[in-house]
Amino acid sequence: MRIAVLSGKGGTGKTFVSVNLAVTAKNAVYIDCDVEEPNGRLFFKPQNIKEDEVHTLLPRLFEEKCIGCRKCVDLCRFNALSLIKNKPIVFQEVCHSCGACSLVCPTGAIYEVERPIGVVESGFYGTVQVVTGILNVGEASGVPVIRNALKAENAEKKTMIIDCPPGSACTVMESVQTADYCVLVVEATAFGLHNFKMVYELVTLLKKPCGIVINKGDHVYAQLESFCKENNIPVLCRIPYKEKLARIGARAGIACEEDEETGEQFLALLEKIKGEVEK
Repeated sequence: MRIAVLSGKGGTGKTFVSVNLAVTAKNAVYIDCDVEEPNGRLFFKPQNIKEDEVHTLLPRLFEEKCIGCRKCVDLCRFNALSLIKNKPIVFQEVCHSCGACSLVCPTGAIYEVERPIGVVESGFYGTVQVVTGILNVGEASGVPVIRNALKAENAEKKTMIIDCPPGSACTVMESVQTADYCVLVVEATAFGLHNFKMVYELVTLLKKPCGIVINKGDHVYAQLESFCKENNIPVLCRIPYKEKLARIGARAGIACEEDEETGEQFLALLEKIKGEVEK
């Protein structure tokens, strides 16, 4: 079972939910796809870490073979190539490594070299395998790192928890492609509802079943409740705002292990998700 945990914006409690779900599931893989700001590892503090570098392919030029035909420049839909003095120049910051330029070159003047863009770390917290994608600072797209992180699934693990990037961009789409179920974490505020609607639209377009977890859900926000009712979105869990949870989080503790009530709540949440997947 693959569970993707999403939120419309940062700071809603997405990683809090992801980490506690993985620990509750016990025999699980936690994959942090929030590659620009991966912080699940701060809570797990994984041991026996292995690190694999992630590369993309960048076009290079055999200048003696280039005839300045500009076919590669005209084909590139990302404008990553420009012809200067009859020779193509590559802007690596916007290159998507699609390989089209090397395919269209009539003289074989373009070849590709590996360029490191990030790493994938894999370690363990007890029986939980902790996989973390980390994008190098300044890189434009984290999609290749996410793809490599998702390949780290351990077939022996029964449950995969995918901690997605916030928002609804390409990196989020990549993170949820193989998910069986999406958990959308939302705050019961006007801003929270606005951003939740965008990520809900995304999972709907991808035809992924979903439910919501309302974090800091001590009060009822009528507009959110109404939207969920109108769209038949199940409210899986309401996590209250408690000083004890805030203190546990501030020192990077895992709430379901330190607070009995929270542990029971996440156990019930996991069972609800299993029930939704089996429908």
